[in-house]
Amino acid sequence: MKITDFKLYQIQPRWLFLKIETDEGLNGLGEPIIEGRTHSVAACVTELMDYLIGKDPRKIEDHFQVLYRGGFYRGGPILMSAISGIEQALWDIKGKFYNMPVYEMLGGAVRDDIQVYSWIGGDRPQDVGAAAKEKADAGFTAIKMNGTEEMNYIDSYTKVDAAVSRVAAIRDAVGNDFGIGIDFHGRVHKAMAKILVKELEPYRPMFIEEPVLAENLEAFREIANHTTTPIATGERNYTRWGFKQMLTDGVVDIIQPDLSHTGGILEAKKIAAMAESFDVAVAPHAPLGPINLAASLQLDACTPNCIIQEQSLGIHYNQGSDLLDYLINPKVFEYEDGSVKIPQGIGLGIEIDEERVKAAAKDGHQWKNPVWRHKDGTVAEW
Repeated sequence: MKITDFKLYQIQPRWLFLKIETDEGLNGLGEPIIEGRTHSVAACVTELMDYLIGKDPRKIEDHFQVLYRGGFYRGGPILMSAISGIEQALWDIKGKFYNMPVYEMLGGAVRDDIQVYSWIGGDRPQDVGAAAKEKADAGFTAIKMNGTEEMNYIDSYTKVDAAVSRVAAIRDAVGNDFGIGIDFHGRVHKAMAKILVKELEPYRPMFIEEPVLAENLEAFREIANHTTTPIATGERNYTRWGFKQMLTDGVVDIIQPDLSHTGGILEAKKIAAMAESFDVAVAPHAPLGPINLAASLQLDACTPNCIIQEQSLGIHYNQGSDLLDYLINPKVFEYEDGSVKIPQGIGLGIEIDEERVKAAAKDGHQWKNPVWRHKDGTVAEW
């Protein structure tokens, strides 16, 4: 079997789908994307596919090694996101060839379903108590929200109080057994993060995510000393080498590799195995499209230290289309009692309505994240 061609579809709300074709009629789907850098990733996929045309798609480990090590400069969001989407598509083809789900080729299932959380509140969180209650009434058992708007290095306690009051409103609305993930989104600097994690602790968050930017890893230990709340990070880390230091430092409790950024399914499996040896949990980052979620669920299925799965149904980014809109069978992601069933189909376990995707790709998208500024005009973290 040989790879013969590929196609890229840039579609709303902010996704990029990849289809890899073979001479045996088996096709694979992947989702290579960096949110806000779609054209750059598409160009990188095109460049990498020059090598793969004519190759056997089943040699996934070897192809990863060549695509990653074949250039003198390695890693980073663009290259790794391109490799991630390609790698997902290769697994999809291989699963179809051997007539089995991807997780069966990675050791077999350790679970039937996995807990999921739903997003509330938007970029500038508001009305979160009512939104959390709505999600609870819909059957979800956990939510995630942005904890705060932009914060300066040293900022007002009014912003701290506002963040705390929002979490308090959620806890009042949904009770003590409901999971609350609080995403600082890298918006907060060390001094204010220490205050926030301490003030939020009485409300027993499920985790605090990206209390500071991942590149400020040395600050995580100091922040962790101010709270017993689990600390999560990892959506902006790429490959197992990007997770090595945080694991050896012992500064995080939950890692969040994104299977469209970190290197794909097998690379995430290796990262998760590393984390397991440090008694660290995995919660894959997945605020993207259905192919990304399908890949994440393949990892969840065969990885014992995966504890909860992000998913983008109804997320505030999804303007123009939503998670299930391009699926031939939207029920493939079967939500029940706050969890989602592991897809049982071959490969990634999903089918995309390609005609609808092609029609959507005619409009495409130009999604960019907003540029935020502090009151004095300096650029703030979004």
